[in-house]
Amino acid sequence: MNAPAKIGQSIGRREDQRFLTGKGRYTDDTAPAAAFAVLFVRSQHAHALIKSIDRDGALASPGVAAVYTGEDIAADGLGHMPTITDMRDPAGNRHREPLRLPMAVAKARHVGEIVAMIVAGTLDQARDAAELLAIEYEELPAVVTAAQALAPDAPLVHDDAPGNLLCKWLRGDAAATDAAFARAAHVTTLKIRSPRQVTHFIETRCAWSAYNAAEDVATVTLSSQGVQLVHRLMCDSVLKLAKDRLRLVTEDVGGGFGPKLPLSAESILIAWATRKLKLSMRWTCERGDHSLSDTHARDLVATGELALDKDGRFVGVRVRAQSNFGAYVSMVAPTISTAGLSKVISGLYRIPAISLDFDCAFTNTVPVDAIRGAGKPEALFLLERLVDLAAQETGRSPIELRRLNMLKPSELPYTVPTGYTYDSGDYPRLFEAALKAADATGFAARRADSEARGRVRGLGLSCHLHGTGGVADEHVIVNVEPDRLIARLGTQSQGQGHETIFGQLLSSVLGVPVDRIDIRQGDTRTIPHGGGTGGSSSTIISGTTLRRAADEVIRKGRDLAAERLEASAADIAFTDGAFEVVGTDRRVGLLELAAWKPFDGKAVFADKIESFPTGVMVCEVEVDPETGESRLERFVAVADCGVVVNPRLLVGQMHGGMVHGFGNAAMEEAVYDEESGQLLAGTLMDYALPRAGDLPDLVVETINTPSPNNFMGFKGVGELPTNGAPAAVANAVLDALRPLGVRHIDMPLTAHKIWQALQRG
Repeated sequence: MNAPAKIGQSIGRREDQRFLTGKGRYTDDTAPAAAFAVLFVRSQHAHALIKSIDRDGALASPGVAAVYTGEDIAADGLGHMPTITDMRDPAGNRHREPLRLPMAVAKARHVGEIVAMIVAGTLDQARDAAELLAIEYEELPAVVTAAQALAPDAPLVHDDAPGNLLCKWLRGDAAATDAAFARAAHVTTLKIRSPRQVTHFIETRCAWSAYNAAEDVATVTLSSQGVQLVHRLMCDSVLKLAKDRLRLVTEDVGGGFGPKLPLSAESILIAWATRKLKLSMRWTCERGDHSLSDTHARDLVATGELALDKDGRFVGVRVRAQSNFGAYVSMVAPTISTAGLSKVISGLYRIPAISLDFDCAFTNTVPVDAIRGAGKPEALFLLERLVDLAAQETGRSPIELRRLNMLKPSELPYTVPTGYTYDSGDYPRLFEAALKAADATGFAARRADSEARGRVRGLGLSCHLHGTGGVADEHVIVNVEPDRLIARLGTQSQGQGHETIFGQLLSSVLGVPVDRIDIRQGDTRTIPHGGGTGGSSSTIISGTTLRRAADEVIRKGRDLAAERLEASAADIAFTDGAFEVVGTDRRVGLLELAAWKPFDGKAVFADKIESFPTGVMVCEVEVDPETGESRLERFVAVADCGVVVNPRLLVGQMHGGMVHGFGNAAMEEAVYDEESGQLLAGTLMDYALPRAGDLPDLVVETINTPSPNNFMGFKGVGELPTNGAPAAVANAVLDALRPLGVRHIDMPLTAHKIWQALQRG
């Protein structure tokens, strides 16, 4: 694109040319062929003492350079893999956080936990050595669900976590909520289980390393959602290493969605072993190991209650929940199911009293952390199912009940009882636009047509939102060079189109064509600050900071242009990528000025990270009552994501999030055997994912109101559709099944579960 781009313009993705022609620089593609292969040996047991590991045979196997166990990392003093967030119990005590080392020492606490590391010339040699590794376990009883873990006399996952209780967490005003329920005319109650999920991104996690003896520096290139934060934690807390002795690099990433944000035990161990052996190494996670080692998500059992007055107005919400955190506290896990739920449990509605009560438990399962939505899809599934059931139980239309209780634009900003302030929007307008786009008025005729063919049809609604978050440790540098701009920033693209979005933003301000703007991310040596990408906040964090840096470029450039054009800086104006003396034809282009004297602009993040993008989804499904098979017929989303930089990319984010949420609702579940703790859905033969044929054409519209929390008006979009889609799909299926006597089915709403419910109904 030769002309400068503008904010709001739908330009194509710059990245796609190299991605689609095989020129992407993904981690495994860039690893040196001669690097030693790394294989991680993982526990076969959910809970077991490691009595002994005899590595003599493995060490004698051809090509093996080293075999490491927990004893080695303990001897070298490797430290705890910490969290960066916390939660507090009612007494103000921080959550329990037992020691978590990158390799099990003495005891394995979930299937898939690393118990040994083999370094060999080839992967086949490492696999052969693993067969010769003799590990003696003493298997212990395991707890898999939160209910099992919290039961009296349950086996302890950690001796220093009595009762397997990670934290008792409360939010809201219990007394006010109880009072609201006491005077309510009707209370709807629902218990849900939000199933555990695994994110199967296209590119599994991987890493490779190199050692520079002259500088005594190990460089680890890894697939991540940002290197700066994990670099700090890795060096300061785990490796206890000076930061200039370890460099982390991330180039192209084939999907992240949350699990590539936390500290990775594998990348820590590769960095540690690289310094010990002074060898280059490479590792790529196999799909089966991915299911046993990358963080999972959701896994919440909750009972929700919605109280209404005699006119149908909501007066209170109560939630009592058990949250399964897995075997350890992952990096940002404390605020996922808890604060994540509390940000959105009020939905788009006026609910004056809310009380939340969580028991957070350790279990012998893979630790959980953020996956797209981060605590909010399950919250909104619970709330929106309660709204539909309340309408059914009180003889009201789900549409009219939502209209009655929806916040109006005049009430915003609005502080909900859990303490968050919804910033801006027009929720009724979103709602009516979604109904119109989905042709809700024509639904009755379509339902009659389905019934004539022996099918049942349902219409589902979801009024939803997201609370953006993340780590705003951003320091942007924009270098102006003779032929281009180079911007360095601390977020990390995993497919969202950062090169396009951020290039477009700079182009709109500085008048430089997008193809002459380089966006650099993912290098701790050249970009020392950054919080990575998470919480749907990259455009808020990096976008606003880029704009401030661009303004600094203009300020510095004006002074240089005044010197070059021999005029007063007060007489210099900047328009269309050039500085000019006002009222004359004397001008110098931005890049031309840099050819005379290169300069830059720097800025740090200076806005609020919080915003509340909102949306309404309407879903229509047809169900075959003979087989339980459901088919998605219509899927419409209307969203308010604040100021939109690139509408085309926004629609792409919406499509991806809608499909992700549909998968959550209809088919995805990481099932564990509740006795052995074995993961029964550890491969893509057992864990279902959506395919193109499962979905109709996706309809996306936007109605945008700027956020007042940052000076660019951005809100974020990546997780919003994932938050809303499960409830919309479930409400549609259950609207279809309601005449057949089915009140509720938990996710995933598979054909088998629907058929079973119909047999009972």
